[in-house]
Amino acid sequence: MSTSATINIVSPAQFDQGTAQTPGCERRAAIAPELNIASAIWGGLFEVGPGSQTGVHHHGEQETIAFVLSGICEIRWGERGETVAKARAGDFIHVPAFLLHMEINPSKQEPFRWVVVRSTATPVVINLPDDAWPTLPVRS
Repeated sequence: MSTSATINIVSPAQFDQGTAQTPGCERRAAIAPELNIASAIWGGLFEVGPGSQTGVHHHGEQETIAFVLSGICEIRWGERGETVAKARAGDFIHVPAFLLHMEINPSKQEPFRWVVVRSTATPVVINLPDDAWPTLPVRS
């Protein structure tokens, strides 16, 4: 047993907005090297505003697990965004490594918020050009 280990408590005012971003969303790191927390995994918050969507992206070799805190999110994935699912408050989401995806907020009033955990300490975000997928209508 280690007696030199410590528990870190990170309050929202301490979250780091300097983490990797994708257009259309905001990621805030809570458990990350930038906050002087040595960990094998990364944790933070993810938010997409009302009527917004992210760009097409993937997370390299990282796997992602997310818990939907609030709102409804439409998630698209596949070579051209052809597969669609909705996630609601209380749902867990698993995003495999290298999977192209985007998140869409179909609500015109409420953001959606997730708690996100990634499989490495430093997040990987690889954004694709805006024309990577054909324009797809938002489903309601």
